[in-house]
Amino acid sequence: MTSPRIPRTPPSPPPGPPRRTPALMKMGMQAAVFLYRLTGGAIGGRVGPEQVLLLTTTGRKTGQRHTIPVSYFQQGATLFVIASNAGREQHPAWYLNLTAQPQAELQIKRERRRVLARVASPDERERLLASVAATSPRRGEPTTTTRQIPVVILHPATD
Repeated sequence: MTSPRIPRTPPSPPPGPPRRTPALMKMGMQAAVFLYRLTGGAIGGRVGPEQVLLLTTTGRKTGQRHTIPVSYFQQGATLFVIASNAGREQHPAWYLNLTAQPQAELQIKRERRRVLARVASPDERERLLASVAATSPRRGEPTTTTRQIPVVILHPATD
């Protein structure tokens, strides 16, 4: 009499490489900020057709300052950034930090200034996004995200 065969489970795949992406991204971001500051934006001050600024926010959880390169746009006297997070479903951390603590600092080339951030109204958002799409067609393309991508206006801070 033969015993019933027990199906063998396939072997587990070997473990992948350790997750280092966040650390590598952080190091890459630090290098980009360092080079931008060192060269006054000659390196890192532009990504394709878009200009880049350094945005320093205060962490909503840690209270620590965080600096990140962000594409920026200007329509007349209005300076603004788009919290697209490359089309991901989550808002970028810098946006969440600004909503919790709107006082920030930016650097454009060698000029640093303090700013007060606010989320654009729906009408402002549509107008500003339309102006960006007209000059940067990539920004006018639909994304797969279901969240509404915010536009943040950066006003000069007054003492």
